[in-house]
Amino acid sequence: MIGLFHYMILSAVVFVIGLFGALTRRNAITVLMSVELMFNAANISFVAISYKFQGSSFLLGQVFPLFVIAIAASEVTVGLALVLALYRTRTISNVDEANELRG
Repeated sequence: MIGLFHYMILSAVVFVIGLFGALTRRNAITVLMSVELMFNAANISFVAISYKFQGSSFLLGQVFPLFVIAIAASEVTVGLALVLALYRTRTISNVDEANELRG
């Protein structure tokens, strides 16, 4: 049977993969995907902890990831809009080359 420890290890591994991708990749789309991996790792731990400790905060651990998913979706939408605007004006998608944002 899979316990809380296994879910926490899975969450940590997914978070480390996302952190590694966010820190080492230069493409903006890949960085956004890595941030999404980190959000999903946090969601795994929230749901696992709420499942393990089914007390009064059981619903909080189940509902909080819904808010995280909604915020992550809006973050990706804004990030993708910025990347598309950057690509249309300068034809680059490299995060290191985009050091200035002017109107």
